[in-house]
Amino acid sequence: MNRNLWLLAICQGLLLTNNVTFIAINGLVGLGIAPQGWMATLPVMGYVVGGALSTGLVARTQQRFGRRGSFQIGLAVAVGSALLCAYAASSKNFWLLCFATLVAGYYNANAGLYRFAAAELALPAWREKAVSMVMAGGLIGAVAGPNLATFTREALSVPFSGAYIALAAVALLSMAVMHFIEFPPSPTRKEAGGGRPLGEIMRQPVFIVSAAAGALSYGVMNLLMAATPIAMQICSLPFSDAALVLEWHVIGMFAPGFFTGHLIRRFGALPVMGVGLALNLGCIVVALSGVDLHHFLVALFLLGVGWNFLFTGSTTLSLTAYTAEERDRAQGALNFCVFATLALTSFASGVLVTTQGWQLLNYGSLVPVALTGAALLWLAQTQRRRAPVAKA
Repeated sequence: MNRNLWLLAICQGLLLTNNVTFIAINGLVGLGIAPQGWMATLPVMGYVVGGALSTGLVARTQQRFGRRGSFQIGLAVAVGSALLCAYAASSKNFWLLCFATLVAGYYNANAGLYRFAAAELALPAWREKAVSMVMAGGLIGAVAGPNLATFTREALSVPFSGAYIALAAVALLSMAVMHFIEFPPSPTRKEAGGGRPLGEIMRQPVFIVSAAAGALSYGVMNLLMAATPIAMQICSLPFSDAALVLEWHVIGMFAPGFFTGHLIRRFGALPVMGVGLALNLGCIVVALSGVDLHHFLVALFLLGVGWNFLFTGSTTLSLTAYTAEERDRAQGALNFCVFATLALTSFASGVLVTTQGWQLLNYGSLVPVALTGAALLWLAQTQRRRAPVAKA
């Protein structure tokens, strides 16, 4: 871990502070001002839809302004959108809140490239550990996000409007940290236009599986995490309990980052991702066994650790699918898959938990878990067939 990686890990933590706070409060603010109850998670959905719609623009700004310039633009958008969210909450304007979170999605899509930038800040032999350790910076968000939501909930006359203002300050702090990170030179426009066509890159089995596993693991995590504050409120559990559950969930998401990279180097990406899949199944079993605080706490913690293994593994796997000049196109496509899946699950989580209940939501999450398992098995078999056979 060099100085640049440590600073990038801090930016990752501040990103997660933003994301966790958004997840903790957007559904509840939406539930309070939405025209219909099932629309409650539309502001959560707006955040990830904005991310999906921004992936192409982010790829172009990365080429035009480089890593640091593009990341700073994303943080400036984060400041403005957070202040707009505060105004929307204060004026009880639901559709303005949805628009503000849609705009904030640009920051989310931009910062989604931090994990790829981490690999560029380390020697090739240490890429897995660099990705893993920068993602471990999300522990800052695990602690700061839920506590920020709790402490600023009643800071102003309108619940949670103070939290949005605090998030603008968090983005400004991240801009200051980002200023001191020195990234390697980006490929020139001529170099970035070289390499294989995107369609050829995306047809590789390793790209297909890394994209599918990354998107589906994030989808399962988001499906259950976005619905948790609402489900706990329906079960008459206080917001402080929901904040505690989200805190331990995000700890589960990022604490393994201190050793996930080592596990991937030792055992390979696919076995580690298989363990993550098993942890996702364990989460669903616990969630279906009851609706007390400890059920939510254990289930969401397992979900977080499972996501870490799957998402870190898929990110590491994807690094073998493209060259430096293909970087922006390939990473943009990977991020689009993630954010498109997040958009679908954000909407589905609100609809299902408010109309069908927490149990049906968990049963439904078995579908993407099964698809992820099938993708991992397919790639393992493909690699086994292509492996050279040792001669006697």
